[in-house]
Amino acid sequence: MPASLCGTWDMLSNVNFEGYMIALGIGLSTRKFAMRLKQRKVIERVGDGYVIKTLSTFRNYVFSFRISEEFDEYTKGLDDRQCKSVVMSEGNRIVCTQKGEKKNRGWVHWIEDDKLHLELYCENQICKQVFKRVA
Repeated sequence: MPASLCGTWDMLSNVNFEGYMIALGIGLSTRKFAMRLKQRKVIERVGDGYVIKTLSTFRNYVFSFRISEEFDEYTKGLDDRQCKSVVMSEGNRIVCTQKGEKKNRGWVHWIEDDKLHLELYCENQICKQVFKRVA
């Protein structure tokens, strides 16, 4: 994983988050509340693995992984599903594929123009988020 991804990042933009949440089956009231939140990402290297924390005033989601190693993921606080996930390093990107109840699900992180980009996808929806590094 590119070391430059590690750090603390604050959200700048969040495009099609509601469409992504609908694809995940998240209810209307939770979607409306979540749309107002500004997220913070904390990406850390811990030993031979990584931890990604998605933090907000409403819910936090934390998971850890090792590159190229499949793991059981429970998306508690998001859509509360079990999936088999694997994160791969592809050049300057890390790509996660999540296999489970929902089709074509996963995400991609990369750095471009000193900003952290994240594309979340599920079924036919793509959410594009951009974060700036916290000094």
